[in-house]
Amino acid sequence: MAITPPLARLIVRSQPDSAARERARAGLLDYVAVTLPILRGDISDSGLSALRSVSQAQDAQTRALLLGYAGHALDYDDFHPDFRGHPSTVILPALLALAADVQPDADALLDAYVIGVEVAGRLGLAATQRHYQSGFHSTATLGTLAAAAAVARLLKADEHQAAVILGIATTQASGLRAQFGSATKPLHAGLAAQSAVLAGRLTLAGFGGQPQGVIEAFLLACCGEQSDATKLVEHWGTPWRIQSPGLEFKPYATCGGTHTAADVARRLRQQALPRFQGNVEAMDAAISRIEVAFPPGGDIAASVTQPKNGIEARFSLEYVIASSLLFDGVALEDVAEGPVNPVIASLADRVQRCPDFSAPPDELDPAARFHKVTIWFTDAEPLSCRMTRSESLATPVDLQAKLRSCLGAGSEDEAEEIASLCQLATPDSLPRLTAMLIAALYSATL
Repeated sequence: MAITPPLARLIVRSQPDSAARERARAGLLDYVAVTLPILRGDISDSGLSALRSVSQAQDAQTRALLLGYAGHALDYDDFHPDFRGHPSTVILPALLALAADVQPDADALLDAYVIGVEVAGRLGLAATQRHYQSGFHSTATLGTLAAAAAVARLLKADEHQAAVILGIATTQASGLRAQFGSATKPLHAGLAAQSAVLAGRLTLAGFGGQPQGVIEAFLLACCGEQSDATKLVEHWGTPWRIQSPGLEFKPYATCGGTHTAADVARRLRQQALPRFQGNVEAMDAAISRIEVAFPPGGDIAASVTQPKNGIEARFSLEYVIASSLLFDGVALEDVAEGPVNPVIASLADRVQRCPDFSAPPDELDPAARFHKVTIWFTDAEPLSCRMTRSESLATPVDLQAKLRSCLGAGSEDEAEEIASLCQLATPDSLPRLTAMLIAALYSATL
């Protein structure tokens, strides 16, 4: 079965419903929340500075590159479990970069976003867990195709054009997990968004490409015989994947593979502190060692054991557990550029990884992942707590509170205005939002 023509047909013809659009509005708010502080320099990011210095054009491709990088720079953007990656930070930068030129209405942008997330989730299922296990960064690779699908929809491509757009984007798709912990990880998101915009603009300019066979070749090359291209089209939009399993909004600016461990550590903190009359320093001094258990392979993304800087710390179970025990969470400044917090690092050195080999390997069902944290004290009984990923996700993230936190103190009025714009409830909302992002994008280079 040639998969690209029917996929292109669904991208062009299917119609998202109002519930899917509502979830898309939430995704837009989350993206803007984590992107603006990077664009405006509220949080220092040398990677964006370097990228701006060599990417000074103001065309749609460059806008997509910079918006994609900025959206993923904090690793605070949303996640999709089927995709095993971050869909919004590749899809929305491509759409917003084009919106300044094509001036779509709000529904057109939201529908393209929903279509992009649908393709992202389906690509993850088609590629299987082998794709990620083999070392590929799904946000970069599969994300290029997902963003291209969204671009095709926004640009009102016909079925043949949509197929060509997908093929041109697919042949550009690349990105390796080996870059985690460096500025190249968020660069992956920017390059994916840029490639999608380029594919769309080239195709509509009459540039040629194969309309079928490319996606199949990609899946075979990077996923082997385990791939299943039929997952790309069967049961399309029932329900829309932006709703189920849905976008997962991050409560911490760290690797999603650390979040359940962070929640467990916070729960243990509540149990432990009364022993020490609320004295965190005394609790820290009394901890002799900490063990964290998880299914075999459950730490594949959170692979950094001894981070050398705040960016690497985002991918460290040890650092995230220690921060959550000491400070009841993970502060942005403790996972920003620069050295790690020495107080957190000291406790992190006492954390040991202990995979639970009685549990099924993580690759068989990442949704069943758990973390069990056990704390041993020098002068008290140990404390232990276990939490599954689904239990952790059951606590919703307050996106307006997240926006206020990202914007910093005194931002209540601005946060309220931005949250209102992200609802896209009035005809001028999308142009104003796009203008705000682009103004912030180039403010450092004007």
